[in-house]
Amino acid sequence: MMKHSIKYTIAVVLVLISTSCNDWLELLPPGGLIREEYWKTQADVKAVLMAAYERFSSMDASLFIFGEIRADMIQGDIGQPTGEELLMESNIFPDNSICNWSAFYSVINNANEVIKNAPLVQEIDNTFTDFEKQGLMSEAYFLRSLAYFYLVRLYGEVPLVLEPTETDDADFYLPKSPEDVVLDQIVADLEANRSFAPSGGFATLAENKGRASKPAFDALLADIALWRFDYAAVVEHVERIEEIPEIDLVPGSMWFEIFYPGNSPEGILEFQFDGNLGQRNSTFGLTNQYAYRYDPSQTSLNMFASEYDSKEVVRGQGASIVEVAEDDYIIWKYVGRAPDGASLRSGNEQFSCNWIVYRYADIMLMKAEALSQMNQFTAAGDILNEIRTRAGLNPALIPNNPTAYEDAIMDERARELAYEGKRWFDLMRLGRRNNYARRSKLIEVIISNVPPTQKRILSAKLTNPLGWYLPIFEDEIERNKNLVQNPYYDD
Repeated sequence: MMKHSIKYTIAVVLVLISTSCNDWLELLPPGGLIREEYWKTQADVKAVLMAAYERFSSMDASLFIFGEIRADMIQGDIGQPTGEELLMESNIFPDNSICNWSAFYSVINNANEVIKNAPLVQEIDNTFTDFEKQGLMSEAYFLRSLAYFYLVRLYGEVPLVLEPTETDDADFYLPKSPEDVVLDQIVADLEANRSFAPSGGFATLAENKGRASKPAFDALLADIALWRFDYAAVVEHVERIEEIPEIDLVPGSMWFEIFYPGNSPEGILEFQFDGNLGQRNSTFGLTNQYAYRYDPSQTSLNMFASEYDSKEVVRGQGASIVEVAEDDYIIWKYVGRAPDGASLRSGNEQFSCNWIVYRYADIMLMKAEALSQMNQFTAAGDILNEIRTRAGLNPALIPNNPTAYEDAIMDERARELAYEGKRWFDLMRLGRRNNYARRSKLIEVIISNVPPTQKRILSAKLTNPLGWYLPIFEDEIERNKNLVQNPYYDD
């Protein structure tokens, strides 16, 4: 990985991006300071923590792309960049800049700075209490863990960097660590720091929903456990969230309020955007009518469009998608201000849609998946049908076997969480389960979204699970001689 000097002009470059989070993130590291002039007060610690939030928020377009375009819910339009088109076709090489992981490691480096320096600042700033220090450090551990969870799912093995790169001569040219080593580390970090995480009580709703709270810790731990097929742990972590009365499903009549105005009772962690403060997300630019970049796929139209006899009265046409011209549909979640298919966000509102990292329906379906894999079909079905009832659908009648439930839950996650950066990782999890027993199902789902002439080629590429991961960007391989290219791309 690239070495970064700790001169805080670099921190400022990372932070002063047009995409930002909210006014509670306005405290930023001042420019032009060297290390000896920084890390004096708790405000310095908070500033670098906010830099990590800022950096992660600025990745919303990447989180959408990584989580959606290789799956089956969207299709590229004429404005889709070539690198993304190649990724969608699984025709990707190490020179494709979309493979560059530096943004994730920028978040990690900011988090490592907080983790290392917060205790040292406390020795200088006698107003910096243990409670405040541990709270800020817990958020840093969370952001570092979330970044690594993305990296593991995208690349498999990655360098595990647990110290900040503080000097120009620091050697952090580390080799890759196995996936289980990385996941063991972040689970241990999350479990050790969960008790110090915020529990609400911030001045604004945006801050309460936008910072790594205890429920956010539990959601991430549940997600990691599901990825590792530790179903009992999934249930344990989700049940902690279920005990919090402030977090609940919104009624079907309010479903679109999850996205506009956002920060609904269902939200657990949302990267915040407020266009009125000059904080611009990227999702409007990915999905609005004139972006010509990403549209709903035929799979999505079958689910949501009235023309295709969709039964989705809450989440369907006018809510998840909209027909803007004859047989011309766009994704509506990030551009609309009402579930009417007509009220478009205007002015600064266009750039104010939060990126939802976790919400309650997501973790409920995680629990349903875990329960069904433990053969607790009645409990799993009850959760699934609660989500369906909220959406105005009839209860699902599912045979009592794990495969049937897996298919039903994956279908429900596709409907409920469409375009929220979840689908590709859900399909990877399905394909990996039980020693790749259902890799053919993953291939079947994905090739359904490509032209007939590409189906055989894409199917052959996806047969090897190593091809589900990204290559390491060639610049990183050249810079760090300790890195070994992911095997699928090493030729």
